[in-house]
Amino acid sequence: MGGRTGFTHRRVVDNFIHSVVKTEEDVQQRWVDARLTLACREGFTLIYDEFNRSRPEANNALLSALEERLLVLPPDSNRSEYLRVHPQFRAIFTSNPEEYTGVHKAQDALLDRMITIDIGEPDIETEKEILTARIGLSAPDALKIVHIVRAFRRKLDLTRHPSLRSCLMIGRIVKEHELAVSKDNADFRALCADVLLPRAGKRYEEGAQVLNYLLDQLPG
Repeated sequence: MGGRTGFTHRRVVDNFIHSVVKTEEDVQQRWVDARLTLACREGFTLIYDEFNRSRPEANNALLSALEERLLVLPPDSNRSEYLRVHPQFRAIFTSNPEEYTGVHKAQDALLDRMITIDIGEPDIETEKEILTARIGLSAPDALKIVHIVRAFRRKLDLTRHPSLRSCLMIGRIVKEHELAVSKDNADFRALCADVLLPRAGKRYEEGAQVLNYLLDQLPG
């Protein structure tokens, strides 16, 4: 919501009568709005990425903002403790439901105020377009990388990894070092091994065999 950062100092010296000096000093703590308060006041859209990495009690301020359209601010003598939420305010929350490390269970009260949209894995064409748009790879090279990563995951029956991030890692290094996406390029083969084989975990040797087979299917 924000916080108190620094102080505002005001000093008034009254010397209207030269023989009399009157001085008034006032020091107040200064409040600075953070993202939630600013979005609620101005009607912006708040993007709350990986919201379940925050402790549940940290999200309690959102309950009244989403339901009663009222944001309750910490007590302060210089402003109101309540902020009426702008009618255009929206919030988008993201989380990875399959990841359990470093996350907290979201409270039911917050989930009841959400519309949940499950986003599945993008299709091959979408992944290819992402690689070409973000990295600048040619469409044929991007498609080869996507096929390798997808086939590696499918043949080892890996449910979560490697993902699109693995495609982006391989694609970015291919682009920066101008590597040929070819079965005859030893550097490209080593790059794929460095990125993909750690995802195989205890099945490293099996993963190496699968990867070599997939790379051998590429054009020379």
